Amino acid sequence: MFRPITTLTALFLCLPAAAFAAGGDISTPPRAPECKDGQVMDAATRTCVDAVDSRLDDGERLDAVRQYAYAGDLGAARAVLDAMNDQGADGVLTYRGFTARKGGDIGAAMGWYAAALVANPDNILARSYKGQGHVEAGEIVQARSELMEIRMRGGQGTWAEQSLRMAIETGRGNSY
Repeated sequence: MFRPITTLTALFLCLPAAAFAAGGDISTPPRAPECKDGQVMDAATRTCVDAVDSRLDDGERLDAVRQYAYAGDLGAARAVLDAMNDQGADGVLTYRGFTARKGGDIGAAMGWYAAALVANPDNILARSYKGQGHVEAGEIVQARSELMEIRMRGGQGTWAEQSLRMAIETGRGNSY
């Protein structure tokens, strides 16, 4: 017997895709940084600690990177990236690209995005940011190619796809 999917069930089924869409990040802008000067919020103690503090895990650090990057504090974002345990993780490489692009170094950004995609070809957030870099460089054909890759890799309807599509339409990249 066929049963319609309830709204709650449909939402539950979409949550893993939403998390994947942003490389494990939520698909909304991050909140303002909870700490200052490159420090990271320790979830256990709810205090700001140095990014190299051994009590932190890379997930906490990556959350801080997103917060600093979105707030435009690229220096703090880079300092936290430097403290990450796994420097070859695709999320680290993606945000190195993001901070390079937002800092005006599109060439370096493209190198970081390429490295992130070697580490994880299905990283649709890196593909979205790479595509936005192409848009900013006036390379719309390459941006559309990344948009198609996002869709082929299951990213249709995700923030990563929508963000790149909007960048192509407006000619501008996004801040997160």
